[in-house]
Amino acid sequence: MTTEEKGERRFRSQDWTEAKGVDGFLLRSSMKVQGLRPKDYQKPIIGICNNMSDFNRCHMHFGGMVDAIKETILQSGGLPRVFNTMTMGADSALPLGASFMHRNLLAMEIEQICSIYSIDGLVMLGACDETIPAMLMAAASVNLPAILLPGGPSFSGFWRGHDVGPGVDFHKVIMGVKTGEYTEDDLADLENSLERSPGHCSTMGTVGTMAVIAEAIGMAPAGSCAIPAVDSRRLAMARNVGEYAMQLVLNDVRPRQIMTAKALDNAIRVMATVDGSSAAVMHLLAIAGRLGIDLPLQRFDELSTTTPVLLNLKPSGNYYMNDFFNAGGVPALLNALGSFIHRDTLTVTQRTLIEEIDKAKILDPRVIGTVEKPVAPPQGIAVLHGNLAPDGCIIRIGVASPDLLVHKGRAVVFDGRADLDERLYQPDFDIRPGDIVVLRGEGPRGSGMPESGRIAVPDKLLAQGITDMLRVSDSRLGGTVKQTAVLHVAPESTVGGPLRLVETGDIISIDVPKRIINVELTKQELAAREEKLGPPKPVMPARGYAKLVKNSVTQANRGCDLDFLAPATHEDSVPTA
Repeated sequence: MTTEEKGERRFRSQDWTEAKGVDGFLLRSSMKVQGLRPKDYQKPIIGICNNMSDFNRCHMHFGGMVDAIKETILQSGGLPRVFNTMTMGADSALPLGASFMHRNLLAMEIEQICSIYSIDGLVMLGACDETIPAMLMAAASVNLPAILLPGGPSFSGFWRGHDVGPGVDFHKVIMGVKTGEYTEDDLADLENSLERSPGHCSTMGTVGTMAVIAEAIGMAPAGSCAIPAVDSRRLAMARNVGEYAMQLVLNDVRPRQIMTAKALDNAIRVMATVDGSSAAVMHLLAIAGRLGIDLPLQRFDELSTTTPVLLNLKPSGNYYMNDFFNAGGVPALLNALGSFIHRDTLTVTQRTLIEEIDKAKILDPRVIGTVEKPVAPPQGIAVLHGNLAPDGCIIRIGVASPDLLVHKGRAVVFDGRADLDERLYQPDFDIRPGDIVVLRGEGPRGSGMPESGRIAVPDKLLAQGITDMLRVSDSRLGGTVKQTAVLHVAPESTVGGPLRLVETGDIISIDVPKRIINVELTKQELAAREEKLGPPKPVMPARGYAKLVKNSVTQANRGCDLDFLAPATHEDSVPTA
């Protein structure tokens, strides 16, 4: 007897398990080869997306979480089916951060898997920079009942009597080697001590920011993001996730009911209050695009300027992710934000955000502040415009040097990262105090947006006591880094943006309080240079995914998604029964 004949709700997977003819025969036969009985595969089928690999240290511990999720799905009356996807180990990629351009590919892969297999609901596990945003993008596109479980942070390292973590701590030692404060042996010792367990970065980098956002946007259970990766409470949370996934399927609750415009505002607010990674701007723009929600770049500035910083974490603060967990985690942080967030939004537990966080308390006021006693005044992301960035660019104020937020200096221009690495660090290269390093050709169509905005201060400036400088780039920067950088200049130089017209010796002025960035050239001078250069001639890859990106990726102010993946309507979701 069919489900309809019984008067029961039909699940999407039944299009597979009850298919007629040869197709149905072969589908059921393939399941029986796995030892499954009809009563096993007639249950709701939950796909568990796991991209664990030996190239990704953030995901080394996923096996135990997958087992725990499978157990509770079975106990709840479902059938778990684990599938693997491409790995996304940002720290293992060369060049650093080259995984960014593959965020869209991972999202596509998850979407395609859901389109051809008998999946009623999704559990997704992610714990590296581009993994979580890719999964949220996929969830928005397929719109099947879905839940995300962040993999959790590594324990911070311990070196020479102090906690240490990725980013500002090791950059200090790398810089100290150049100035003579540390030796190469010291650096090697730090390399052995930086982090002590599986899990993602222990500082508020891109993945930490995106994990916090996953909770704030409602797609990860409250309290799930900050539990250390190898803490037993993460396995308990994984068991909860299996049960939540089943309830989402049984009640047909979908990501687009959760990731609403109000939820996106919550995500931006929490990004500002943790002083999070600038890369999260592009990720949220891409997620909004998949949802069909208009999210202007300016919205990040609007909400940042009114949201106090309540989290005291490196790189802009003093503590680490395990301290954040011990202080009450995201629930305590969100509760402390009070009326700054929409508290009536839906979450994957099918309870509202206020129901999830109402009883959460701050357990360590050194780590989590309050609106009355914030860690820092509003700073977050500033969006700048001017003749260098007609479509906008951004700066993360909390990791910038205050004396460089209003600055005028000589441009020193590099065409691509290889050019910069070859010339900037030569002892005889002409770089002076107050100069502004301009790096172009490293945007989404130029090179796929690797982490090329991470530009060290040259040794000759360090010798003069200069530890920071202004950088301007159409590229991006990892969230664990502390430096003054104007990023995501749009349009990028490769597609004809004005950054390509800048020459070494030009004067660039920046005024962050006024949200302005300009090169001091007249419209006529810029037009003359453009005429001389002619139209841009981007170098096209011969084949493969890189060629697809060059042809189709959008600019940073639109999230760097592939233009054919952000629908104008929701009619192209994965079909459901």
